[in-house]
Amino acid sequence: MQFNYIAEKSNGEEINGTMEAKDRFELAQTLRKQGYAVISVKEKARARSSLFFSFLNIKKVSAQDKIMFAKNLGVMIAAGLPITRSLEILNRQTSNKKFKKIIISLMASIQKGDFLSEAMKKYPNAFSSLFIAMVKVGEESGKLSESLKTVGEQIEKDYILAKKVKGAMIYPIIIMIAMVIIGIFMFIYVVPTLVSTFTELNVDLPLSTRVIILISNTLTGHIIISSLILLSAALTVFWFLRSQKGKNILGKALVRLPLISPIVKKINSARTSRTLASLISSGVNILEALSITKDVVQNQRYKSVLDKAINDVQKGTPISKAFKEANNLYPVLLSEMMAVGEETGKTAEMLERLAVFYEQEVADATKDMAAVIEPILMIFIGAVVGFFAMSMIKPMYSLMSGI
Repeated sequence: MQFNYIAEKSNGEEINGTMEAKDRFELAQTLRKQGYAVISVKEKARARSSLFFSFLNIKKVSAQDKIMFAKNLGVMIAAGLPITRSLEILNRQTSNKKFKKIIISLMASIQKGDFLSEAMKKYPNAFSSLFIAMVKVGEESGKLSESLKTVGEQIEKDYILAKKVKGAMIYPIIIMIAMVIIGIFMFIYVVPTLVSTFTELNVDLPLSTRVIILISNTLTGHIIISSLILLSAALTVFWFLRSQKGKNILGKALVRLPLISPIVKKINSARTSRTLASLISSGVNILEALSITKDVVQNQRYKSVLDKAINDVQKGTPISKAFKEANNLYPVLLSEMMAVGEETGKTAEMLERLAVFYEQEVADATKDMAAVIEPILMIFIGAVVGFFAMSMIKPMYSLMSGI
């Protein structure tokens, strides 16, 4: 149960907030241990929205929420504030209702004697294995504020990297959506008008024109069935891409596509370098660091390389060996620099430099990507428009030549 409370310290300092407890007595006892006298306690009203509306209101914990949480919590702990007090302040600051509930739960777990890292494990969708591992290392080493600052910077770097890639893809996606909408409009409103003209004049239609008319008739005459087929196809593709087999196929395709492949390799190189550098420099053992990095990379082929690296390390082989053997996925520079780091005892430092280098490479590649995609899109749009125009105009030319 969740309660809204108002409490006061002996010096007159008054606080208010929300806390999870079995009952009012447990909440009062918890606050008393922290040196507060309870003034008032009210059970928090539960939302009575239906399951449908609850589903619509689901909100994820965004990367920005996690970045602010990690950085601000680290600063407050470094300033000497207790974790529960710091979490209470963060609970008031965040506007994300889902994240508020998670922070309240973290407070309740810590008040019961749990470590912060243990409490975070209950929310794998909010806190990644990287986040939890960094917090755990900070707790064990007594440098929690530094670990939180590092993980905040790590999430921020990854967020900026993803944002740059998404930004580069917005333009072509908008163009493709506009083409589909215009195409549907043409099939529903323009083509039927021309078809009635062709029918009246009894024109002999070429194959391309008959195909366009068939699509138009299907869309206009069976709009419900057509919509259901399109929706089913979209859902099937979405489900397939989320399955393990779909992820494997997509992963293989992404590392082979001419324009996409170089960016995919640089993104995964940057993520691998950044994550390993953060974990190793924080004191996480190499096997755990590789296992966490495997969760961070999304492409199944890159996960396989990290699996190989884990097996190699367990056999006493250097980490760089697995990356050297996967030079079709990871650039040669990464494995060579990693090998130098292992020889000099500065693996984390070398990986940090590589991360900065590849993040800049991704930034440059995404800038160039828009310039490369634009003419390709123009050619594609011209081809589609030309095909449509020729299919509709050719019967008219045939009619005119016959006259």
